[in-house]
Formats: sequence, structure tokens, C-alpha cells
Amino acid sequence: MKILVMGLPGSGKTYLTQRLVPLLNAAWYNADQVRKMSNDWDFSDEGRKRQSMRMKTFADFEKLHGRYVVCDFVCPTKETRENFDADIVIWMDTIKEGRYEDTISFSKILTGLISTLLNGMSTITMI
Repeated sequence: MKILVMGLPGSGKTYLTQRLVPLLNAAWYNADQVRKMSNDWDFSDEGRKRQSMRMKTFADFEKLHGRYVVCDFVCPTKETRENFDADIVIWMDTIKEGRYEDTISFSKILTGLISTLLNGMSTITMI
């Protein structure tokens, strides 16, 4: 099972994931660590698409081998969420604006999530 913990920077994604992973005995891929391993700090639309595909590759490997996997990253657009293709999405709805100017606003993420949900995403849990 692939679980995506998403939200704006500073919303508590990593904090929650650190506590969730041991409870599920799950693999964990943190966006900052994956970017560091890939030496890819491009936050343009193309960079975000690449990151979503990297996260998907790691998560799919774990799922294929019968393990739960939790990935925490911003995942700000409908396309990045569709690329990742989570079984469960936990949306950290704890802040309204990110701490970085290039991060999209709460309202844009909300609009994209509603659109994705209406198009068949299985589960969204808001925290």
C-alpha cells in the first residue's frame, strides 16, 4: 500500500510520517532525502514532475514487494498526484500558506485535490 502524506512546506508532513512509519512497519521516503540523493533541487513544474516520478518509483518498488510505504512530499499539482498514484492520501491541512514563495497557495492545492477526488482518487484524509 502506498500512502502519500502531502501538504505545504511546514505543515507537519515529516513530523506525522516519523510517527506513522513505525506503527505500520512501513518503508519511508522523504522528499528532501530523495532530492538530496538525486542532487535535484529544481522546483519548477518540470522538476516537481521528475520528483513525483522518483517518489513513485521508490514507492512502487516497496509495494511490489508487499510492503507498506509512506512518502511525504508537497505534491502540489494534480499531475504530480496522478503521477504518484497513492492508495491513500493524508493531506496536512494545518497551514494556509507555505513558507516559500514558489510554493502554491492552499486554495490552489484544495482546488486540485477536489478535482482529483472527483476523478476517482480512493481516499483523502485531512488532518
